[in-house]
Amino acid sequence: MLEIRNFSAGYPGKRVLKEVEIRLPSGSVTAILGPNGCGKSTLLKALCGILRADAGEVLLDGISLLGLPQRLLAQKIAYLAQNRQIPDITVRRLVLHGRFPYLSYPRHYRAEDYAAAQSAMERMGIADLADAPLQQLSGGQRQKVYIAMALAQNTPVILLDEPTTYLDVNHQLQLMRQAQELAAQGKTVAMVLHDLSHAMTVAGHVVLMERGQVAAQGTPEEVYASGRMDAVFGVRLRRVRAEEKWRYYCEEA
Repeated sequence: MLEIRNFSAGYPGKRVLKEVEIRLPSGSVTAILGPNGCGKSTLLKALCGILRADAGEVLLDGISLLGLPQRLLAQKIAYLAQNRQIPDITVRRLVLHGRFPYLSYPRHYRAEDYAAAQSAMERMGIADLADAPLQQLSGGQRQKVYIAMALAQNTPVILLDEPTTYLDVNHQLQLMRQAQELAAQGKTVAMVLHDLSHAMTVAGHVVLMERGQVAAQGTPEEVYASGRMDAVFGVRLRRVRAEEKWRYYCEEA
């Protein structure tokens, strides 16, 4: 479990997160929801060390992560950013970047690194593209490559910022299934999502953010019962029972 206690972070001259208290359980997929500008991406960047925390604690299974050297932190937390550059390299080479935290400099890939990259590509269904130039792929294909890079990092925590961007509906569903499989292995998987209906249906845990703070968190049923989703987004979140599960949908307020 990743525990964030009394956590504040932001940018020079602008504090975005304000004394946040969040628990991201292992064994479950967490959806991080909230309107634009509420601090979702800032939270992920601060947790993986891109942004410096102003105050608070981050604990992984009770052990503090703050202050760890970046290389060691990257062995604990894999992070996939929302916006990324597209380097002029092959798919395999980019996926191998996920192994950087385990290599000394100058970097020499080991057999286990190639095996981890191959496994990640196979999991994402892109093994046949291993030698293809990244810049020649479609947006959806590139997104799967970047997710494979995060998987190759093989960390106990995986943070994904809008991973379903560029993916069609079928591949979005595949991604969510893969995230659930990773969580079932005991990993902590958290992702920023914008599709409320989909997030509330597939996630096991939800963190709802508003103006740099947590408006609600818990199971989808608990967050729905709080009524905070309607207030934060200005919509009416509704649900129906289908195939022994709650299915959520939104209506105009």
